[in-house]
Amino acid sequence: MFRYNLILIYRNFKRFKGAFFINLAGLSTGLACALLIYLWVYDELHVDKFNEKDSRLFQVMENEHYAESINTTPETDGILAEALAEEMPEVEYATTATPVWWFEKFTLSAGNKNVKATGRYAGKDYFNMFSYHLIRGDESQVLADKNSIVISEVLALKLFNTSDNIIGKVIEFQHEQQFLISGVFEGTPPNSTEQFDFVLSFAFFQEKHPRFADWGHSGPVTYVMLKQGTNPDQFNHKIADFLKNKTAGYANSTLFTRPFSDGYLYGKYENGIQAGGRIAYVKLFSVIAIFILIIACINFMNLSTAKATQRLKEVGIKKAIGAGRKALVFQYLGESVLMAFLSLTTALLLVLLFLPQFNQITGKHLTVNLDINLIVSVLALTLFTGIIAGGYPALYLSGFNPVSILKGGAVPGKFKASVGEVWVRKGLVVFQFTLSVILIVAVLVVYKQIEFIQAKNIGYDKDNLIIFDMEGKVEENPETFLSAVKNIPGIVNASSSNSRLIGSYGATTGVQWEGKNPDDVISFETVQVNYDLIETLGIEMVAGRSFSRDFGTDKSKLIVNEAARDVMGLQEPVGKVINLWGNDKQILGVAKNFHIASFHEAVKPILIRLLPQHTDYIMAKIEAGRERETIEQLQEFYQEFNPGFVLDYKFMDAQYQALYEAENRTAALSKYFAGLAVLISCLGLFGLVSFTAERRLKEIGIRKVMGASVSNVVGLLSGDFIRLVLIAILIASPIAWYVMNRWLQNFAYRIDLGWWMFALAGLLAAVIALLTVSFHSVKAALANPVKSLRSE
Repeated sequence: MFRYNLILIYRNFKRFKGAFFINLAGLSTGLACALLIYLWVYDELHVDKFNEKDSRLFQVMENEHYAESINTTPETDGILAEALAEEMPEVEYATTATPVWWFEKFTLSAGNKNVKATGRYAGKDYFNMFSYHLIRGDESQVLADKNSIVISEVLALKLFNTSDNIIGKVIEFQHEQQFLISGVFEGTPPNSTEQFDFVLSFAFFQEKHPRFADWGHSGPVTYVMLKQGTNPDQFNHKIADFLKNKTAGYANSTLFTRPFSDGYLYGKYENGIQAGGRIAYVKLFSVIAIFILIIACINFMNLSTAKATQRLKEVGIKKAIGAGRKALVFQYLGESVLMAFLSLTTALLLVLLFLPQFNQITGKHLTVNLDINLIVSVLALTLFTGIIAGGYPALYLSGFNPVSILKGGAVPGKFKASVGEVWVRKGLVVFQFTLSVILIVAVLVVYKQIEFIQAKNIGYDKDNLIIFDMEGKVEENPETFLSAVKNIPGIVNASSSNSRLIGSYGATTGVQWEGKNPDDVISFETVQVNYDLIETLGIEMVAGRSFSRDFGTDKSKLIVNEAARDVMGLQEPVGKVINLWGNDKQILGVAKNFHIASFHEAVKPILIRLLPQHTDYIMAKIEAGRERETIEQLQEFYQEFNPGFVLDYKFMDAQYQALYEAENRTAALSKYFAGLAVLISCLGLFGLVSFTAERRLKEIGIRKVMGASVSNVVGLLSGDFIRLVLIAILIASPIAWYVMNRWLQNFAYRIDLGWWMFALAGLLAAVIALLTVSFHSVKAALANPVKSLRSE
């Protein structure tokens, strides 16, 4: 019986070649999209899940309570981990570390080799907590000595050409400090958010920066590993007021912990409450995958029911000779499941073909590893697709009465009237195009928001602006270096700052001014700059002036931005005195607001202080059109001025774009998936028009004989389908408005949802649908009526 059913399935595939290839193309494309999204979602859900003790590994977070909001930050005091380990019996291990982005590139040397590498400082129990497997060294001892360094196997190969027998060897750090190699680790896994090449002792960092050995100076991050059986909620309750007992400056701060591996997907907080993060994109693309599969399944359902009249005699004869409904359901489900697995084969080929491009778009290194989880998931997905796609047609076809089927002439009319298959089919077409229009609107909105972000003035000129770290002799003699750099042809201006202007580099609530409400707790960002930085960046002064070497008293003054002026309520701030950390500071000028964070956040109040000796980054403005030759000359000069170091620069506009990495990838992926959704929908529409034209061939012939024009026939065949698409547009528009309005709420600065976006999306869908149905409509309208009426 099974062999007999396979033969029937094969014959039906041959008989309905057009429907077979349309279903194969639709289902294989849908499955390929779903598989690519599955690989991406699976990877996202497993980011930072590589730690063997993940369930007990937590990051300490701090809620800072301000006048009108609560700010949640991972930045904590440098001695918090040590205090928690000593005072909280629930803590098995605790460690402090510097964020990886603090120090992106250091110069490490061994012999005559100089290598740029990313590193971090961490406490002595770091490798006891995190599963960066050591291939040389002991987890409990590698960071016990402040003069020790732990390097990755890749870095060991770069410096020594081997990772064997290098324990105890010397590595020179920044050509100024020597460290002994105490351990070698395998390297950071690809699914780790923290990518680094070496680790130094946090005790050494505290020695260089003594303020982090006292309470009241936050910045590093703190991790704890709780003992087995500890209740995290109870522990959070216990440490909530931990800081208040340490220093008066933390009277408005509370602590809590979150699972370390949750930070990647659930990193967004609003007023101290977890409010999503990248998990929103995981959910979004999971829904898109389901939508695309549903659209492909709808094609199968529609085409199967549309060609049902051509299989009625087959059903009637089978029932007349004793075939039960279950046997027929089994046969037709078998057809759809087999089609799904044939589509799976094609889909896997498509995935392998397009995976490199998909990796390029997503910035990942996804591979098709045929492990048991992937195999089971793919087979289950395919089986589910086959059952969903074929379930309705199987029940539908198997439910006909054999007597009415075999009567002959009256079949088609009775067939149509006996069930609401026409309305079901129309409803499914509407549903398909509703999803497609929603995706088109989403692409338009995301694209316009990103365009808005890129075009909006961020308050300074980021074009042709490069930034690089101070190190070596540049750090020792910044003024000499900057003076020489300004003389390089093509360099417009240069200065230095303690901030890359991308993210927070220090905030304080220790600001007082006349008229301030003593109960208000307001946070100000602090930026330390050198002379000429405001001019180099092109920041506009709206009142007062910038720092100048012509005035010897500028180091006791500061500049505020418009947001700081407004939050302090100062009408004419220039010349007014405010108190910063107990010291009076006169306001020298007011700078126009500029962004140091993404457009997800409003511009923060900023205090700009003149502290050339406390700057860490050089910023140089290059003349437009002369970037290449100027950078080459800068590199030559840099090697002469700073031997042993390599100029590792970045363009500021690229740094700025990195703030919107998730949005840019979402836009790119949405564009492709929306296009595929529309394509699959049109494939189904193409098939339906084809079957409609075939079914109404004689009617068309008669109409043409009676004088109907080509346009009349085209309107007859395409009108119903275009009406369905218009209905889909009407249904999709309010849904798309609601969804995209919610998405835009994530941005403090955003576009307005204009009516034209929905009109354009609808017009695109309507034009594409019209082109799709017109092919068969025109073909049928131009056919010779004699051929269609010959049998009459």
